[in-house]
Amino acid sequence: MLPATAWGDLMNYGFFRTAAASLQIRVANPSYNKCEIIKAVDIAASQGAKLLVTPELSVTGYTCADLFFTNSLYTAAMAALGEITAHTKGLDIVVIVGAPLRYHNSLYNCAVVISGGKILGAVPKTHIANYNEFYEKRWFAPGTDFKECKDINICSFDVKIGSQLFDLGGGAVLGIELCEDLWVPCPPSGTLAMQGANIIANLSASDEYVSKAEYRRELIRNQSARCIASYIYAGACVSESTTDLLFGGALFAAENGAVLAEGERFTRGGSAIYADVDIEKLCHLRLNNTSFENISCPYMVNAPVNNAENDLKYRYIDKKPFVPADDERRAERCREILSIQAQALATRLAHVGSDGVVIGISGGLDSTLALIVSCRAMEILGKKSKDILCITMPGFGTTGRTYNNALKLARQLKTTVREISIKDACLLHFKDIGHSEEERDITYENVQARERTQVLFDMANKHKKLLVGTGDLSELAMGWCTYNADHMSMYGVNASVPKTLVRYLVEYAADSFDKETAAVLYDILATPVSPELLPPDENGNISQKTEESIGSYELHDFFLYNFVRFGFSAEKLSCLAKKAFAGCYGADEIDKTLQIFFKRFFANQFKRSCVPDSPKVGSVSLSPRGDWRMPSDASVADYLNW
Repeated sequence: MLPATAWGDLMNYGFFRTAAASLQIRVANPSYNKCEIIKAVDIAASQGAKLLVTPELSVTGYTCADLFFTNSLYTAAMAALGEITAHTKGLDIVVIVGAPLRYHNSLYNCAVVISGGKILGAVPKTHIANYNEFYEKRWFAPGTDFKECKDINICSFDVKIGSQLFDLGGGAVLGIELCEDLWVPCPPSGTLAMQGANIIANLSASDEYVSKAEYRRELIRNQSARCIASYIYAGACVSESTTDLLFGGALFAAENGAVLAEGERFTRGGSAIYADVDIEKLCHLRLNNTSFENISCPYMVNAPVNNAENDLKYRYIDKKPFVPADDERRAERCREILSIQAQALATRLAHVGSDGVVIGISGGLDSTLALIVSCRAMEILGKKSKDILCITMPGFGTTGRTYNNALKLARQLKTTVREISIKDACLLHFKDIGHSEEERDITYENVQARERTQVLFDMANKHKKLLVGTGDLSELAMGWCTYNADHMSMYGVNASVPKTLVRYLVEYAADSFDKETAAVLYDILATPVSPELLPPDENGNISQKTEESIGSYELHDFFLYNFVRFGFSAEKLSCLAKKAFAGCYGADEIDKTLQIFFKRFFANQFKRSCVPDSPKVGSVSLSPRGDWRMPSDASVADYLNW
């Protein structure tokens, strides 16, 4: 990884560094545990963390049982809490520790929030576990006793006890729940999120037994998704009493359904995880989700930390956000997308009573994927591949490689094949409109694209078939299609599949065919992306390469995902790309491609405003009837000002 200065000046870009620590404690020994907590605070602060979450009852240990009733333990806990608080003076971090607190005639299992040498407030555990191995109601009263926050003095600090939020500055708002609170049907974190919390901390003591770990992981991951929040979880570890139970020290940082960091269980000596959570992203997702209700916040504590810079040391930036890195997950994603595409096409074919489909095949990636999907749709409907009419239409830029691959694939898949050259028709059209065939401009290219589309539509009418569009999501985003030509069809199966994912879908499908067909598919995968509208070079090879004109599709898909999904600014996109693609692309190339992305994305909305029907397959779609609506004449000026 390159140093931060290699990919941009340091800013926070909406990121907030969090930490969760599992501590090597001694049961009922606050004076020892205090030292372990202070050690964890110092390490977290040195790593630039702005929030540290420790386990449930970390000051005393969770397994003290009836010792919780003793004055000696409580006095030692309050003394330790005071020293931990004093230690945070001068440190730019918010620390949450677990401690028993007495209020009137009851004892409460609490999260105590500390920063800048002060105690800021206490949040009691709402749901007290009292089943199977848990017996907490013997010692602790429920947080439901506090219908509203009450005044309490903790270590000479007058604060509130009860459900409350903590404003950490820069849009980061902290809410807290404890262990069992997560496991109930309606966790407090749901309410906290609707009150404004976008960071949920969970101080926990969850014991281990067979199969529980995965269930716990899914609870955390799913709750972060429901709340559209980051969820920071710290569990008690193996140093708790093993009289009847073992605690594993589970640590998690999740964000909107994704696990950002996960600690190793059963670690002795304590451990910690760090995660740079994206507050800006979470706020954007909430703005877009009109089902996410707002409710009034009962009590808000100001707890600002200095978060002007973040080097993203603990944030993984995915270069290919549309494509899972894990082989198994990627295969499952490909399987599901191909099923969605094929089932959607089959439903449309059945609805219109079509005799089959027409596809223009070029020997390129997009038409190859559309053909594979069409074959699957035919199987679903009980039709044969010969009901697919594949039309190859060589033009002025067609090379032998793509021409032969198109024919080989169509024949291998046992489709009906027809070759119709467009050269003579285009030459006649040039004559009709007074355009020289030697002038290789946009008119020269678009005449070919529109002639092909006219042929396809007319052949679909003639044979009572449905014309399947082949254009992909990346081309729609960039407007890399000819208006009312390859831009148009009767049904588009690839319209929400980005170019980077098209490759993997074709590669995944290749493995299901015989060796000869697979060989053709792999050669198509190795062919440069091109519309082939300009004549080949002197060696008969493709001369017009798309990525040489508009930049890498890998970069464009990165920008597309993060702009449409999260509304990131150009400045933030540039910063993230320079970190994600360090060593792959230079800073100047990234910024140049980003400029191209925004200019083309804004300039070509008019094409997206009138695209054919197509199935949505992922979280990003540009359909004007679904996920993306924007005026065709919107100004890009302020989006390029960085």
